[in-house]
Amino acid sequence: QVQLVESGGGLVQAGGSLRLSCAASGRTFSGYPVNWLRQAPGKEREFVAAIGWSGSSTDYADSVKGRFTISRDNTKNTVYLQMNSLKPEDTAVYYCARGRRGGYDAWGQGTQVTVSS
Repeated sequence: QVQLVESGGGLVQAGGSLRLSCAASGRTFSGYPVNWLRQAPGKEREFVAAIGWSGSSTDYADSVKGRFTISRDNTKNTVYLQMNSLKPEDTAVYYCARGRRGGYDAWGQGTQVTVSS
């Protein structure tokens, strides 16, 4: 069984940057796609970004394209989300999840990102 642990969240001013990490332990996620999702208060969880098992393919929600970059280091069993030019509307709990969109089989506990205006 794989355990995913997110870290790197925090409070940042609008226009600032954060880098989130998702570390896997137990069974790894090498060989699996990994996604970042987020959930803002009172809203449904939404897709943010995805990366293929090798790291060569990525996908982003329109709302974060050009600002966020997903990457992975399979030697460290870690996936990253570099978030630049943050906006107040990016405030949410960010989760990583293993698997294809709609078919996740493991989730982290989430990390809070708060962007102040």
